[in-house]
Amino acid sequence: MNFLIENWFLVVAALVSGGMLLWPLLVSGSQGAGVSAAEAVQLVNREKGVLIDVSEPEEYAKAHAVGSRNIPFGQIEGHKSLPSNKALPLVLVCPTGARAGRAAGMLRKLGYEKARVLAGGLKAWREANLPVERSA
Repeated sequence: MNFLIENWFLVVAALVSGGMLLWPLLVSGSQGAGVSAAEAVQLVNREKGVLIDVSEPEEYAKAHAVGSRNIPFGQIEGHKSLPSNKALPLVLVCPTGARAGRAAGMLRKLGYEKARVLAGGLKAWREANLPVERSA
């Protein structure tokens, strides 16, 4: 006990570093962890998941995952292209994953409990050698 009192700063440092290691697990558990490109393909193929690209139309036209629907982030709430079945898995994509994360949070609040983010965004999709197309 004397050791703990005399070295309180070591105890605090250990607790802080442990907390920093656990933080990503706590955050991803509360917001729904991102899925890899392979997991996204499985969701689409096995569970009839829907790929939704939340990029702006100009970004979407430059490059997007084959089969994805374009619903810009600013128009996501109540958009007519969202599936009416809220139990379907949604995989949200954007160039980096940042907007997709915010969109997933919004969609979960609207009742889409299986809204997930493609970890790494469109870049990760390309790196997995999955098909990307460009609009004319």
